[in-house]
Amino acid sequence: MLRRPWQAIAVVLLMAGVTLFGQDQAAVPAFEVASIKPAAPFDPALMMAGKAHIGLKIDEARVDIGNLSLSNLLCLAYRVKPYQISAPDWINTQRFDVLAKLPEGASKDQMPEMLQALLGERFKLTLHREDKEHAVYALVVGKNGPKMKEAPPDTNAPGPDGPAPPGPGAGLGQMSRNSDGKGVTIAGSPMGAIRTSMGQDGNLHLEISKATMAMFADMLTNFVDRPVVDMTELKGTYQVALDLSLDDMRNSARAAGLTMGAAGMPPLPPGGDAGRGAPIAGAGSDPASSAIFSNVQKLGLKLEPRKTPVETLVIDHAEKMPTEN
Repeated sequence: MLRRPWQAIAVVLLMAGVTLFGQDQAAVPAFEVASIKPAAPFDPALMMAGKAHIGLKIDEARVDIGNLSLSNLLCLAYRVKPYQISAPDWINTQRFDVLAKLPEGASKDQMPEMLQALLGERFKLTLHREDKEHAVYALVVGKNGPKMKEAPPDTNAPGPDGPAPPGPGAGLGQMSRNSDGKGVTIAGSPMGAIRTSMGQDGNLHLEISKATMAMFADMLTNFVDRPVVDMTELKGTYQVALDLSLDDMRNSARAAGLTMGAAGMPPLPPGGDAGRGAPIAGAGSDPASSAIFSNVQKLGLKLEPRKTPVETLVIDHAEKMPTEN
């Protein structure tokens, strides 16, 4: 049984999603100064107070990245998703804080390319890209159409391909306990307000205020045995309610190397190891028997197993710790 709220918090963090940037084709300068250091241990009290140092913030010329693994950093730097990285498992374990200053005249949209150069230098990275056939689940509309409500118009709503580039203070949002003590609510995430509540049966109920189908597919990837790719052709943002069983949450935690019920869960910035092919109970030979699949069907959607070529970032070499700042 789940006896602490950290499981729900971990689910929310998994859903938050690493924000991707629009690409700037102009010549990219380097960070003026930058440091990479191992992150401090996870502090649940800071998490609940909304003061945990997690995710990405850009405040004017200051770039502040907290508690991300090298895998997470590569996702930011190369605009890829976790399942598009082929590398040793250790790149998902150690977490780092990055502080950097943008040079005068640089745009925050150039930050990923600057981060590429920084990671290459400090971790002695060598890598290449190649297309690899990947087993995926296609998120498609069911035969009777979607059963979700469209989200009300929002001036900051994400476009059809995902969230807008982050402004100052962009990160995981502000988290607080629900008044009944049975869940948490996160405000200001890329998917708007997200409310979680724990049922007496131990299941987790999620209510997401505004999600594109691409964002929803990324979230689902955390709970199944392969990446989920949006093929719905739905372009709006939607209010989504979804129930996650104990098995769904255990599978997600196991794929990210966690043990359910641990007193101090480490924070899980977007896209852990789920979707990398880790064994997921109930989602193998008969996906329809898994709760996550049947609950997605209640939304008028389906997850269909397919194979498709996926551009993959292959890490040929990386040092486990960065060189001195």
